[in-house]
Amino acid sequence: MSTTKSVSDTIAISVRDVTRVYDGGVEALRGVSLDIAAACVTALLGRSGCGKTTLLNLCGAMDFPTTGEVLIAGHPTTALDDAKLTALRRSTIGFVFQSFQLLPSLTALENVELPLLLAGTSGSEARAKEILGWVGLAEKAASLPFQLSGGQMQRIAVARALVHQPGLLIADEPTGNLDTASGDQVLALLRRAADEFGAAVVIATHSTEAAAMADTRVRMRDGRIQEISS
Repeated sequence: MSTTKSVSDTIAISVRDVTRVYDGGVEALRGVSLDIAAACVTALLGRSGCGKTTLLNLCGAMDFPTTGEVLIAGHPTTALDDAKLTALRRSTIGFVFQSFQLLPSLTALENVELPLLLAGTSGSEARAKEILGWVGLAEKAASLPFQLSGGQMQRIAVARALVHQPGLLIADEPTGNLDTASGDQVLALLRRAADEFGAAVVIATHSTEAAAMADTRVRMRDGRIQEISS
């Protein structure tokens, strides 16, 4: 996989005075502002219900602010129509979920290749094999998800998220279903995604190990940012 993307202090995501109010008046975020840099790992920390998953979803254009603005690569997410949002997600954002979300009927290689096929990218199989090797699972290319351990499935999910070389990697509790050793392997890959590919990696997590390896730690409470440390 190419590593030509430059490592810089470029702001990948800018969150500007954002609130998010859900039906019934539940205020999940209250006046949140945050800049997230490329080539860095940012960990969103706090108790369940503090707003970190809501903020993560806004950073990945999976949800949108009630007031305020979220800019991804300089583009306000609320100004994009469905087609442009789809194009943004396919070209700029990779997603890793706690529950892996691999398609059970596809092999490891086919799961990794899928984003490239959906985008109509040429040479998709070769690219998928390359990133599968990067996560250390080239020998599992023909395996179906049920034949893999949880740690292996999550590493496949990381490969799928990175196969199109996104500038932004969104990870929601990526080690939540893993033992310590497997979780450490996945965190090492997320760290490498920032260091080697220049991706802005944003993790919502309860993991102390994830917090320790992050460049920036954003502690949240009651829908607000309580503290930012590095």
